This record gives sequence, structure tokens and C-alpha cells, in this order.
Amino acid sequence: MVMVERWRRVRSAYAGEDRRPLGGYLASLVSYAGLVGAATVVGRRRGVRLPDRSSPGDVLLLAVATHKASRLLTKAAVTSVLRAPFTHFEGPAGHAEVNESPRHGRRHAVGELVTCPFCSGVWIAGALTAARVLAPRATGLVTTALTAVAVSDWLHLAYDRAKNPARSGEGPVR
Repeated sequence: MVMVERWRRVRSAYAGEDRRPLGGYLASLVSYAGLVGAATVVGRRRGVRLPDRSSPGDVLLLAVATHKASRLLTKAAVTSVLRAPFTHFEGPAGHAEVNESPRHGRRHAVGELVTCPFCSGVWIAGALTAARVLAPRATGLVTTALTAVAVSDWLHLAYDRAKNPARSGEGPVR
């Protein structure tokens, strides 16, 4: 009972009347740390050695794959079914993307995680990095595919802008 009261005082001192989901954030951090710990244990038991270094190409591939995976998770219309238990639909957000806001209550922290590409990017980069160590060939294939989709998206947007300069508010691409 003392811990509960202490937690309420901490939450009140932190945010006042604004009910921030600190408990949900704590659960997210503990979950992330647990997953990193589990990946570490699995790697050690398998005798996996960490790479000595990552090439600039590997880092770029991981960065673009993380970007695309985070956009797919947090903004893609097709994955809204995964976010629906934690979010409210607000409206379309452009090319095959939607805007959503987190639900209130216990689902708020998860709602923030699954609607924020910056927040989910940390989780995705961590997962892809762990996967690169534990299953490098399969992860290489996945990161290559995600990067190809991201580049394809950018080419579609550039093509659309070149084809319809009035829609973008800018002149044609030269």
C-alpha cells in the first residue's frame, strides 16, 4: 500500500492533473529491457559472437529498413487493424497512411508506441540488430526487402510529383 501511495505522489509531482501513463511507460521499458536480455541470453547460449564492426552499407540498410518498418507499423492503413485496440482513427494522412491518436487509460502507452514512428523505431532497430546477430542471413534478406520497399515508395512519390507538379505545389522534377 505504501508503494502505491508513493507512486501516486511521484506521478502527481511529475504531471500534476495531466494523467501521463507513467506505469505504461515503465512496463514498456521493462519489456524492452527483458527482450534485449532474452536476446543476449539466446546469443550467449548459441555461442554467437558480436560483429567486430558494421560497415556503412550495413548501417544504411538497417536505417532505411527501420524507417520503413516503423512507418508500416505506425502509419500504414493496412496495419491499422493491429493498432485499432490501442488507438482512435482521426483521418487519412496521405499516401496509404492514416492519422490515429492513442486511447486513454491502460492502452495509452501502447497507443503512443504504435502511432509514433520515432518511438517504434527504437524497438524495430533493436529487434533488427538482435536478429542480425542471431540470424544474419534471414535478417539481411528482410532488411534488404524493407529497404527496397522504402526506395520504391520514394520513387512512387517522386514520379507522382513529376507527373502532377500542381498537386505538390512545386515545379516538375528536373
